[in-house]
Amino acid sequence: MKKWTIILCLLLAPALVCAGDKTLFVYNWTEYMPDEVLTAFQEKTGIKVIYSTYDSNESMYAKVKLTRGKGYDVVFPSTYFVHKMRKEGLLSPIDHAGLSNFRHLDPILLDKPYDPKNTYSIPYVWGSTALAYNSDQVDPKNMTSWKDLWRPEFKNRLVMNDDVREVLGIGLIINGFSVNDTDPDHIRMAYESIQALMPNIRVFSGDSPKQPLLNLEAWAGMVWNGEAYMAAREFDAIKYVYPEEGAIFWVDSMVIPKGAENKKEALAFIDFILEPENALLVCEYIGYAPANRTAIEMMPEELKNNPTIFPDPTDVTKGEFQTDVGEAILVYERYWERLKTGL
Repeated sequence: MKKWTIILCLLLAPALVCAGDKTLFVYNWTEYMPDEVLTAFQEKTGIKVIYSTYDSNESMYAKVKLTRGKGYDVVFPSTYFVHKMRKEGLLSPIDHAGLSNFRHLDPILLDKPYDPKNTYSIPYVWGSTALAYNSDQVDPKNMTSWKDLWRPEFKNRLVMNDDVREVLGIGLIINGFSVNDTDPDHIRMAYESIQALMPNIRVFSGDSPKQPLLNLEAWAGMVWNGEAYMAAREFDAIKYVYPEEGAIFWVDSMVIPKGAENKKEALAFIDFILEPENALLVCEYIGYAPANRTAIEMMPEELKNNPTIFPDPTDVTKGEFQTDVGEAILVYERYWERLKTGL
């Protein structure tokens, strides 16, 4: 293929597929897959990967819904968005017979209510949302509870995930409710609690919540465990702690949109990611626990015993996995807009 044709394809992706080439359009979270895995897949299969990223489930969903999934072949939604997209007919069934590496997945993460029998989704990684802080600036004794975020010394010093369910989820937790609560009065109470926290919040970040911590703009905050893992590799003063009330847990999965035009290539890609060696590379790079049981068995002890990646079972028990909240998401979004706009 001539050089100008390749450039044109890249500029127009994912709207166009370069004629004569096997191409795969992958739409994933920011900082969620090492380049070496993508390169290895392309070299092994000859399938060209056009890779783009998003910073929230909401932005991913909006784009997939707008195009009915056309233009993307593999996407990585969280559990409650798998449920939502499945109900709305946005996903294509996945042929398990084409996944030779399905056997490596951890049965604990399979056949869940959000997708019975994993008809439409294959688990990729699972992780937590909890507290991170700079131990050069923050006394560990002052960072054990979600309520510590309201401390006056954190004025304009917090980073928070740019995620409606997680931010309001903290408000629900500190008021004694489930992160999956659907009661409008409870969601209002959560909103009021977070509204009182706003003077402490310096920035909401979806692309890279670790960056304000590394830049010393923020001293603490609510982040995903993988972000804390990557931050600690650069700056060992960054610590991650599971709050005493319980962390928020989630699973991100691989799905094939209904409108995907390269479903055969998408299936090959998912199966490649399920190879234990590749699942291990992903974990080492992004710091989230693989859904792949065989990959965990292959891990060096240092990685396997890292509590940022693999929380103690008691911390998992205290926490809660996110589920779909149905129509209540409209209530969440209304209060989220009020938080962001100050109206």
